[in-house]
Amino acid sequence: MNGALNKDKPEVRLRAFRAIDEPEVCELFVEGHTQVLTSIGVTKVTSSKNGWTTNPAVFVIVVESMGDGKIYGGARVHVAGGTEPLPIEQATSKLDPSIHDLVANYALQGTGEICGLWNSHELAGYGIGSPLLIRTLIAISSQLGLQSLFALCAPYTIKPVVNCGMVLVDGIGNKGTFYYPKLDLIATAMILNDVSTLSGAQDEEKLAIFQMRANPNDLTIYELKQREITIDFKLQIPNLDKWDLSDAITAAGKAHWGDEIKEKVLSFF
Repeated sequence: MNGALNKDKPEVRLRAFRAIDEPEVCELFVEGHTQVLTSIGVTKVTSSKNGWTTNPAVFVIVVESMGDGKIYGGARVHVAGGTEPLPIEQATSKLDPSIHDLVANYALQGTGEICGLWNSHELAGYGIGSPLLIRTLIAISSQLGLQSLFALCAPYTIKPVVNCGMVLVDGIGNKGTFYYPKLDLIATAMILNDVSTLSGAQDEEKLAIFQMRANPNDLTIYELKQREITIDFKLQIPNLDKWDLSDAITAAGKAHWGDEIKEKVLSFF
């Protein structure tokens, strides 16, 4: 099959998997994300560091060619309690260490972060941008059992996360904002408090996310932004029988509170 992308009517797959299950695809993700960041002059972003590729608590979505598997974009969900702190903690803790307490308390119920969003210039204008990737990340997070999701947003991603029900985390930084990743750029801390119900989401966004959840491997769309494009969704994460959120919750608690985690868990329940 010819792997070249048909610019008149692109055909791509939007697929979810656990990072440790597909190291080669993760390498392609890293290459593509790095190229996009470098092209806009950004070289220091915690979510672009590569430790996540071996973190068992990271789950990935990629936009890939139906032909040769070339990666045209992607994003990730990091679950608190993996082998490294959440990217938002790594990015902001030197400016405000209280982020660790905040994440640890949310982690008692199962929390994570959506991050690492990027898309290739080759698909610019087809609608495969931040809004679609954010919806998809929120959709697959229910498979992981997460109750909440953090995000550290660039200005252009604030509107799409708000549309999906996220709210400002105004108790950290400068009322929720930080100069990051450079002094001339502002990042905003956001959180989704109800992954399962999306009570604050706009109806259109909620419907799209629930549709993805109801039909994770049986959904195809043929038009976005009034342009022809085929997107085949494969969002059921393989090998979830090997994933246990309670292990992540315990690990997150031990990393923050040590042996006191048992008391914290008991008091929570």
